[in-house]
Amino acid sequence: MTRHKALFKPVQLGTQTLRNRIVLPPLTRQRAAQPGDVATDLMAEYYRQRASAGFMISEGTQIEPRGQGYAWTPGIYTDPQIAGWRKVTDAVHAEGGVIFAQLWHVGRVSHTELQPNGDAPVAPSAIIAEKVKAFIEIEPGSGTLTAPSLPRELTVAEIGEIVELYAQAARNALAAGFDGVEIHSANGYLVNQFISEHANQRTDDYGGTLHNRLRFLREIVATVARVVGPDRLSVRFTSLFESTDQDRVYIGLVEQDPHATYIEAIKVLENAGVAYVSIAKRIGTMRPTCRQASAKRFGRPFRGASSTRDATPPSAPTAYCPLAWRTWSPLADLSSPTPTCQRGSPMAGRSTHCEPRRSMAERRRGSPTTPLIPTRLLPELALKKSRNL
Repeated sequence: MTRHKALFKPVQLGTQTLRNRIVLPPLTRQRAAQPGDVATDLMAEYYRQRASAGFMISEGTQIEPRGQGYAWTPGIYTDPQIAGWRKVTDAVHAEGGVIFAQLWHVGRVSHTELQPNGDAPVAPSAIIAEKVKAFIEIEPGSGTLTAPSLPRELTVAEIGEIVELYAQAARNALAAGFDGVEIHSANGYLVNQFISEHANQRTDDYGGTLHNRLRFLREIVATVARVVGPDRLSVRFTSLFESTDQDRVYIGLVEQDPHATYIEAIKVLENAGVAYVSIAKRIGTMRPTCRQASAKRFGRPFRGASSTRDATPPSAPTAYCPLAWRTWSPLADLSSPTPTCQRGSPMAGRSTHCEPRRSMAERRRGSPTTPLIPTRLLPELALKKSRNL
């Protein structure tokens, strides 16, 4: 208990009082029932087993059929899908858990095999996604990774329709019993594509200037906030890369000035008053100069809770995330050359550089093979692998 006792202190997140500071982040699992991409009883059991965490975010959940980039992922746009998710949230709430739905649209990271009528995927511009794969079914129960198809550019009217689809998905999430929603704006998916000058070559009000490229995000956040309330709304970002010299550029999509881009993006969230912002990829993967600059600057415009993957105690399974609460930045003050708060020291009190700030810190490498993590960490029990549902 002594080692991780700070993890078990209650904390307030928007309207929710979390009983501890351990978080299960969104983990794509591709277990939805077919046909229909419906959440199953097995999924309900999976989330129930992990509901002793203080906070949970569901796996990515597409808001419409065109939003799917991987076979067998669940949706939240039909009545059977809502009913399936209700089983999940009922199971989580029966264990005293809190769970948000992650609302997902992959945009161009898809394939014609996954699209209605075999149509092209949709995107801000007709630019194919590179260095990334979609996943398609080749026969029942069997699939393969494949390069995404060339997308078509959305019309302005269609963009407005997708904004409304996010709002409807948020209504559906509430109907399904979720406690709030997280907008997936990371990992090169649709909202990220609009933000990025790499993927967005539009010349209308949704492209060109940074202000215009953030318009889609602003409209989604404003519309969804009217549905669920800003204190039950969050957004997930990735801001990683400075140049195309780095691998997996699709994850963050290349920006000439990622700091300026995402500081302005976070100001959108600050103005909306959302509950928290999640940073989907740990900043530690960047070059040192970019990492330190991002850590110093990225979260400062945002006064809510923020989340990174860099504060897991070394002995904690990597699918779970402790919550470190701080005031401005999602990372430590890096005035010292050694950023000592990136591996759990805010929670364990080991760092002289980490002030008590409002931030959530998450890390999720590997699969969540150990359910009931809080009850195992509390008495310092040995962690054992269990069957991954």
